Amino acid sequence: MKAIWNNKIIAESNDTVVIENNHYFPHESIKEEFFKPSELNSVCPWKGTASYYTIEVDGKQNTDAAWFYPEVSELAKGIKNRVAFWRGVKIED
Repeated sequence: MKAIWNNKIIAESNDTVVIENNHYFPHESIKEEFFKPSELNSVCPWKGTASYYTIEVDGKQNTDAAWFYPEVSELAKGIKNRVAFWRGVKIED
């Protein structure tokens, strides 16, 4: 699977986990040069507290477009060390 934004592949892996229609990519599969830490956090009642990245490609930013759970609940251990996307990031085979 590939995560694409602004015509660039920002993550690629054959090992994604799908939860709630979101592909969670292994953290090591993201291209770190495109990711900047964000201040945003959100809470999911069963997964835990999410942290976010802003994606920057060729001078354009997609604020808070990737998220991950630094500490996952026991119910969500399958997405530990994984990153998911939204806000216009395309996921393709």
